[in-house]
Amino acid sequence: MKPDVDVAIIGAGFAGLGAAVRLKQRGQTSFLVFERAAEVGGTWRDNVYPGCACDVPSHLYSLSFAPNPNWSRMYSTQPEILDYLKHVVATYQLAPAIRYNTAIIRTEFSEEDAFWTLTDHRGNQTTARVVIGAIGPLNRPSLPTIAGMDSFAGRAFHSSNWDSTCDFTGKRVAVIGTGASAIQIVPQLALVAGQLTVFQRTAPYVTPRMDRAISAREQRLFRRMPIVQKTYRSFIYWLNELRGLSFLGNETFNRLGTKEALKHLNAAIKDPVLRARVTPDYKLGCKRVLVSDDYYPALTRPNVELVTDRIDRATPAGIVTTDGTERPFDYIIFGTGFVASEIICDLHIVGRKGHNLFDQWLETGPEAHYGITASGYPNLLFLVGPNTGLGHTSIIHMIESQVQYVLGYLDLLDRAGPGAFLDVKAEAQKEYNAGIQQKLAGTVWASGCQSWYMDSRGKNTTLWPALTVTYRQATRRVNPAHYDVVRVGNREALPA
Repeated sequence: MKPDVDVAIIGAGFAGLGAAVRLKQRGQTSFLVFERAAEVGGTWRDNVYPGCACDVPSHLYSLSFAPNPNWSRMYSTQPEILDYLKHVVATYQLAPAIRYNTAIIRTEFSEEDAFWTLTDHRGNQTTARVVIGAIGPLNRPSLPTIAGMDSFAGRAFHSSNWDSTCDFTGKRVAVIGTGASAIQIVPQLALVAGQLTVFQRTAPYVTPRMDRAISAREQRLFRRMPIVQKTYRSFIYWLNELRGLSFLGNETFNRLGTKEALKHLNAAIKDPVLRARVTPDYKLGCKRVLVSDDYYPALTRPNVELVTDRIDRATPAGIVTTDGTERPFDYIIFGTGFVASEIICDLHIVGRKGHNLFDQWLETGPEAHYGITASGYPNLLFLVGPNTGLGHTSIIHMIESQVQYVLGYLDLLDRAGPGAFLDVKAEAQKEYNAGIQQKLAGTVWASGCQSWYMDSRGKNTTLWPALTVTYRQATRRVNPAHYDVVRVGNREALPA
């Protein structure tokens, strides 16, 4: 039995669209992209809060094979990034291959047929020889448990579920959290709110953003001489790689980075009491390092209060902290990020012998070979899978490395012939992940703080423990020795 398509891609964000483009360039015509929403974009479609922007420079936060010479700022805002992704769809004529408003809720592998059956939320089924999971890690909001929250009479929502009908002018607003989204929201709300209260659990490190507009002259130069833009992109990349050393055990670079962050803080906040409260008490990089030029100044505004007392409970009127103080609010906004360490979503992945991948990961923690393939789940490949996240540079670079690996995987599968599937060996996966955890032990992320990089067991399932140039080298080619090749009708594993 022949499957409906050769390749099914789940998700139409950066990863899914990047994979689709490279498949077309490979000459692959039999593929579909399934997108749960009405348009592409992933996190850049879903997050529309005021101030939403990337914290990686624009020229690096874009696909290398689809450069955009027309970025208007050094750090692009959400609308411009979303427009870029739509432009990629148009340029590479991907629209006919995208199935919008189609949430895949189950995908099950058949060993007898050597293909996957994908079931969407309407019950429609599509069969595919290969499935690429490009669902991304930043799609499940992390919401703290606050007693009495259901009784709050105002409006409360997570930053990723922004209520655009709200008018914050002159209102009493609470922002819970001081992560990457919160520090972009706070400066915007501080301009209009009557009273803005920021609830901080842990002070983040914040480094200078140094954002600026990109002039029309620069844009013309990039359009006329693409090599200039490519060179500039390379400069940004290697600069970020150099900074990444501060997270990987290089104490000199870590001290320099800490000095830069504290200098930025001290220049912006003169009040010694407030300065002490926003000074981190852990090692730079243990938690995500943030970039902003306007967050610290916003905290000094007369209508802004920073609260470091823990939240005790919510009431119909507002929030009570552990010191007994009740503050009334009209709006409560959760800038508390996402659950990234537990790669769980509304999707059931059933592999060989009826095993469910996400149930398995709940027991062991997310693990995959190079963050891409999982033993027992043949012809299934993840983009931005376990331990492929970053703390120092653009995830797009990692995505492109993973897509290159996917193309090599497809070549290996094609050589195996019709009716074959590849299953990564359990020993290869186990050995690889043991090495990952060993390397993580020597990084700043193991220096003692609590972060969203860790799962409930304290295991870092999120980050790549080295520079991205190392990952690219490691994933440039697929090692056939890491895989069993199984052909339908032959239960023996055959050499590739």
